[in-house]
Amino acid sequence: MGAFALLALVLASIGLYGVLSYAVAQRTNEIGVRMALGATSRDILLSFGRRGLALTLSGVAMGLLLSVGAARLLATLVYGFQPNQAVVDIVVSVILLAVAAFACFVPARRASRLDPVVALQHD
Repeated sequence: MGAFALLALVLASIGLYGVLSYAVAQRTNEIGVRMALGATSRDILLSFGRRGLALTLSGVAMGLLLSVGAARLLATLVYGFQPNQAVVDIVVSVILLAVAAFACFVPARRASRLDPVVALQHD
Protein backbone atom coordinates (compact mmCIF):
# COMPACT_ATOMS: atom_id res chain seq x y z
CA MET A 1 0.00 0.00 0.00
CA GLY A 2 2.85 2.39 0.81
CA ALA A 3 4.44 1.78 -2.59
CA PHE A 4 1.24 2.85 -4.35
CA ALA A 5 1.04 5.96 -2.18
CA LEU A 6 4.65 6.84 -3.02
CA LEU A 7 3.98 6.23 -6.71
CA ALA A 8 0.92 8.50 -6.55
CA LEU A 9 2.97 11.22 -4.85
CA VAL A 10 5.70 10.97 -7.50
CA LEU A 11 3.16 11.08 -10.35
CA ALA A 12 1.38 14.09 -8.83
CA SER A 13 4.70 15.91 -8.45
CA ILE A 14 5.74 15.14 -12.02
CA GLY A 15 2.36 16.30 -13.30
CA LEU A 16 2.50 19.56 -11.38
CA TYR A 17 6.07 20.16 -12.52
CA GLY A 18 5.02 19.50 -16.11
CA VAL A 19 2.06 21.89 -15.96
CA LEU A 20 4.17 24.68 -14.49
CA SER A 21 7.06 24.10 -16.89
CA TYR A 22 4.62 24.32 -19.77
CA ALA A 23 3.15 27.53 -18.32
CA VAL A 24 6.65 29.03 -18.09
CA ALA A 25 7.38 28.07 -21.69
CA GLN A 26 4.08 29.52 -22.92
CA ARG A 27 4.42 32.75 -20.95
CA THR A 28 8.06 33.50 -21.74
CA ASN A 29 7.22 36.67 -23.68
CA GLU A 30 4.93 37.87 -20.89
CA ILE A 31 7.67 37.24 -18.33
CA GLY A 32 10.11 39.22 -20.46
CA VAL A 33 7.71 42.16 -20.75
CA ARG A 34 6.96 42.12 -17.03
CA MET A 35 10.67 42.09 -16.18
CA ALA A 36 11.39 44.83 -18.72
CA LEU A 37 8.66 46.94 -17.10
CA GLY A 38 10.19 46.55 -13.67
CA ALA A 39 8.99 43.29 -12.15
CA THR A 40 11.60 41.74 -9.94
CA SER A 41 12.59 38.10 -10.06
CA ARG A 42 10.85 37.73 -6.68
CA ASP A 43 7.57 38.91 -8.24
CA ILE A 44 7.87 36.33 -11.02
CA LEU A 45 8.82 33.59 -8.54
CA LEU A 46 5.82 34.37 -6.33
CA SER A 47 3.47 34.53 -9.32
CA PHE A 48 4.31 31.02 -10.53
CA GLY A 49 4.63 29.66 -7.01
CA ARG A 50 1.14 30.92 -6.17
CA ARG A 51 -0.27 29.37 -9.31
CA GLY A 52 1.19 25.96 -8.53
CA LEU A 53 0.12 25.99 -4.92
CA ALA A 54 -3.39 27.06 -5.90
CA LEU A 55 -3.58 24.01 -8.16
CA THR A 56 -2.31 21.82 -5.33
CA LEU A 57 -4.67 23.26 -2.73
CA SER A 58 -7.67 22.74 -4.97
CA GLY A 59 -6.61 19.14 -5.57
CA VAL A 60 -6.07 18.52 -1.86
CA ALA A 61 -9.47 20.01 -1.04
CA MET A 62 -11.22 17.79 -3.59
CA GLY A 63 -9.29 14.76 -2.36
CA LEU A 64 -10.22 15.42 1.26
CA LEU A 65 -13.89 15.76 0.36
CA LEU A 66 -13.81 12.51 -1.60
CA SER A 67 -11.93 10.81 1.24
CA VAL A 68 -14.53 11.82 3.80
CA GLY A 69 -17.32 10.66 1.50
CA ALA A 70 -15.64 7.32 0.84
CA ALA A 71 -15.04 6.75 4.56
CA ARG A 72 -18.70 7.42 5.35
CA LEU A 73 -19.78 5.07 2.58
CA LEU A 74 -17.48 2.33 3.89
CA ALA A 75 -18.75 2.87 7.41
CA THR A 76 -22.30 2.18 6.24
CA LEU A 77 -21.34 -0.82 4.11
CA VAL A 78 -18.86 -2.62 6.38
CA TYR A 79 -20.03 -3.68 9.81
CA GLY A 80 -17.77 -2.39 12.61
CA PHE A 81 -15.68 -0.11 10.38
CA GLN A 82 -14.64 3.01 12.28
CA PRO A 83 -12.71 5.43 10.06
CA ASN A 84 -9.97 7.23 11.99
CA GLN A 85 -8.74 9.25 9.09
CA ALA A 86 -8.25 12.75 10.46
CA VAL A 87 -4.58 12.28 11.36
CA VAL A 88 -3.82 10.43 8.14
CA ASP A 89 -5.53 13.12 6.06
CA ILE A 90 -3.56 15.88 7.76
CA VAL A 91 -0.21 14.10 7.40
CA VAL A 92 -0.79 13.20 3.76
CA SER A 93 -1.97 16.74 2.96
CA VAL A 94 1.11 18.29 4.55
CA ILE A 95 3.44 15.89 2.72
CA LEU A 96 1.70 16.55 -0.59
CA LEU A 97 1.86 20.32 -0.08
CA ALA A 98 5.58 20.14 0.75
CA VAL A 99 6.37 18.05 -2.32
CA ALA A 100 4.20 20.29 -4.49
CA ALA A 101 5.94 23.40 -3.17
CA PHE A 102 9.27 21.93 -4.22
CA ALA A 103 7.86 20.87 -7.60
CA CYS A 104 6.56 24.44 -8.10
CA PHE A 105 9.81 26.04 -7.03
CA VAL A 106 11.94 24.63 -9.87
CA PRO A 107 9.98 26.07 -12.83
CA ALA A 108 9.21 29.26 -10.91
CA ARG A 109 12.90 29.78 -10.22
CA ARG A 110 13.72 29.16 -13.88
CA ALA A 111 11.11 31.76 -14.88
CA SER A 112 12.46 34.30 -12.41
CA ARG A 113 15.98 33.97 -13.80
CA LEU A 114 15.06 34.65 -17.43
CA ASP A 115 16.92 37.46 -19.12
CA PRO A 116 14.31 39.99 -20.36
CA VAL A 117 16.07 40.50 -23.70
CA VAL A 118 16.26 36.77 -24.41
CA ALA A 119 12.66 36.29 -23.25
CA LEU A 120 11.40 39.03 -25.57
CA GLN A 121 13.19 37.45 -28.55
CA HIS A 122 11.57 34.07 -27.81
CA ASP A 123 8.79 32.94 -30.18
